[in-house]
Order: sequence, then structure tokens, then C-alpha cells
Amino acid sequence: MSSLLKLNSIKPLFDRVLVQRAKAASKTASGIYIPEKNQDKLAFGTVVANGPGIKNDKGELVPTIVKKGDKVLLPSFGGSPVKIDGEEYLLFSDKEILAKIDE
Repeated sequence: MSSLLKLNSIKPLFDRVLVQRAKAASKTASGIYIPEKNQDKLAFGTVVANGPGIKNDKGELVPTIVKKGDKVLLPSFGGSPVKIDGEEYLLFSDKEILAKIDE
């Protein structure tokens, strides 16, 4: 099924956020290529889709804090990996995102 997924067809539910982790440098400043298994996993990424939010105890919708296009700081562990169009994305709960990065 994962080969059938397209990025624009993914609509996270509730307070879920789909994030594409930033890619580490594939070569050094001097031009030496770094094998993929030796590249560091960066702790930040870009939100590519977000759910509408979750209802509180009063039944009011509390929207997700981050929106599509936001740069975010990610926890070192967690998130559910999702493969879409050959790329790996992570699905987090909104409250698992550590911080929003303002540029």
C-alpha cells in the first residue's frame, strides 16, 4: 500500500502532524561523500501536513500549534515513520513537537 501513497493524499487526523526530517549533508565541505548510514539524523524538519486539532473537555476544537511549512525541532526518538513516494516522513502528535523554529 505504501507505494500507492501520494503526499497530497495524506490528511493527518486529530492533532497529528506529518513532518519531513531535514536531510543531513551527504558530503563534506571538501567534497568527500559521507555514506548514508554514517550521516547524522537531524533533529529538525518541516511540517508538510497537519490535522485540524483535538477537542478539549468542553467539546471545543483546539487546533494544532504548528502548520504546513513551519520548521520544527523534533525529539530524538518517537514519531511513526511513513514512506510516501519513496521518501520517509514522520507522523507526530502535536504535543510531541518540541519547538517551532522562527527564521
